[in-house]
Amino acid sequence: MFDSSPNLPKFLNIMANQVIRHGLMMRKHFLFGQQDVVNWFPGHMARGLKDMQKKLKDVDCIIEVHDARIPLSGRNPFFHSALGLSVMKPHILVMNKMDLADMRFQNNIYKHYKKEGVNEVIFANCKHPDSKGVKSIIPTIAEVLIGVERYNRAEIHDFTLMVIGVPNAGKSTLINALRAKNLRRGKGTKVGAQPGVTRSVLEKVKVCNRPLMYLVDTPGVLTPRIPDVETGLKLALVDNIKNQLLGEDVIADYLLFRLNEQGNTKYVPYLDLDEPCDDIRHVLSIAAASSTSSSLLSSSITSEWVISCNSFSSSVVSSSACSSTRSATSASSTSSSME
Repeated sequence: MFDSSPNLPKFLNIMANQVIRHGLMMRKHFLFGQQDVVNWFPGHMARGLKDMQKKLKDVDCIIEVHDARIPLSGRNPFFHSALGLSVMKPHILVMNKMDLADMRFQNNIYKHYKKEGVNEVIFANCKHPDSKGVKSIIPTIAEVLIGVERYNRAEIHDFTLMVIGVPNAGKSTLINALRAKNLRRGKGTKVGAQPGVTRSVLEKVKVCNRPLMYLVDTPGVLTPRIPDVETGLKLALVDNIKNQLLGEDVIADYLLFRLNEQGNTKYVPYLDLDEPCDDIRHVLSIAAASSTSSSLLSSSITSEWVISCNSFSSSVVSSSACSSTRSATSASSTSSSME
């Protein structure tokens, strides 16, 4: 367990309201201590949002891509006011990376967004163009556009769609998937595993011939102020914001807490631990000392690390967070020196 050394960070130093989990005393709550609310709104995001507004008159439908692992956390509320989602323009919400999400709460998510006026929600894995979700996107768009007044675009026979979302949600991957599925062509836009790859509103990319549709890729845009630390941690766990903004040790500790909270102990054999543990310093020091753990963390098996909270509204999946854990593990010589 943690000691009370004043030299330790507060998020590691404070242990209160403990509960028995896995036969061990563990934290009942994650204590954020003095951790500040993170904000990441670089200049290209502000410019990107303005460019999106300028292009709206040439857009028939907006596709918002979000990470299915955090279905309610982190969506940018400014999209509604700045782009008129579901009011000025038809709006489809694509929950990407469903293969990494806990789908037990899918119907609850549909109901939640139905109440908010988002009638078209599609769960998809955009890395697989022939998957059911990806194949349903174009037909859904075509159906949504039936009877929609196009005003200045009434005489134009093609349709232009704008893809929006927070960083690293899979917007560019969606475009490439639609091209591969409907045109049998290669990538039309650059993708990357880290947030911020697309930094400007790009030109139209054809994604379908019948009906003729083009997509406009845009940079990921976060809300200028993330509401609380926990939302920031969730965004960091799925690589929607840069890990350095919160600290990789904090992110790894939060991940460990959530795994234990939900009874997911798959990390124990992955990291060559003897039993579940609530001490991130111990976990990282063991992982750093084990070459087997390092290779396992790098393998695709980590995609099975799923966390689902008691409420679907805070569901989180940790597979992308393994990149955070890997980075924290590589730096664990510093962490282990705190013991």
